[in-house]
Amino acid sequence: MKTFSATPADIEKKWVVIDAEGVVLGRLASIIAMRLRGKHKPSFTPHMDCGDNVIVINADKIQLTGKKRTDKVHYWHTGYPGGIKSRTAGQILDGAHPERVVEMAVKRMLPGNRLARVQLGNLRIYAGTEHPHEAQSPEVLDVRSMNKKNTREG
Repeated sequence: MKTFSATPADIEKKWVVIDAEGVVLGRLASIIAMRLRGKHKPSFTPHMDCGDNVIVINADKIQLTGKKRTDKVHYWHTGYPGGIKSRTAGQILDGAHPERVVEMAVKRMLPGNRLARVQLGNLRIYAGTEHPHEAQSPEVLDVRSMNKKNTREG
């Protein structure tokens, strides 16, 4: 029995839309990262981009457990002396680009290599309910019903 290794001709990419309203951030990010890599498929090959294209809607209505909305801090540096900057997760979610919280969570769950950067290009995140990918006829993935811990009331 030989080990199967997918070639570009074997890869079949699907489009998946996920509604993030009321879903816990870390659980959603791990499901998205698994879909982007293709680990949910029996033909998974680590060195090939065999994952699906994922569309996330309602990213501004994501839930954080505990006190992460006020205590989780995102840092970055401008490159200048004394240029460390920070924002809490709540400030980012209330700001102009709330989808960045989901994007960074997924990015940090992917491996740090060139293939992960390609796979991250298959992720599209939108703060509202509308997305311009209806022509691809994406199928709906209901993350809320997968596990009762995926949602949080409040």
